[in-house]
Amino acid sequence: MQDDVNEPLQVEMFAASLRADISDVNAFMEALAAKLSGSLPTQTQVSRHSSFLSREHPVREIVVGLGDYQYRIVKERKGPVQTTRAKVVRGIVLKTDLIPMDQWIGEFARSLADESARNAQARAALENFLL
Repeated sequence: MQDDVNEPLQVEMFAASLRADISDVNAFMEALAAKLSGSLPTQTQVSRHSSFLSREHPVREIVVGLGDYQYRIVKERKGPVQTTRAKVVRGIVLKTDLIPMDQWIGEFARSLADESARNAQARAALENFLL
């Protein structure tokens, strides 16, 4: 990141870019999965819907571990997107909160920005979203 762009602005820019992309949920999930699995492969798990005769395998779930939290976004074939944040200590989930999408985006953006201050790979991921 450039030094002249402060962290709160980075977080807001990232959150705004995610919110702008949410109008088409399937495209949003595909783009988010591609960017996160490409930028943070060890911290990201992507699972896809599969069916016997279908050519399409849309993203069903994205799970990203950042610091002490695990951020999960799930899109079932029918129904709304569900977003959760889980507190994880030594690999054990202590608490999982179902939170609104807008809150999830803001918290995920802040966690990614915090992680980018400590981790070059996370910094590259944040830059990938902002560029």
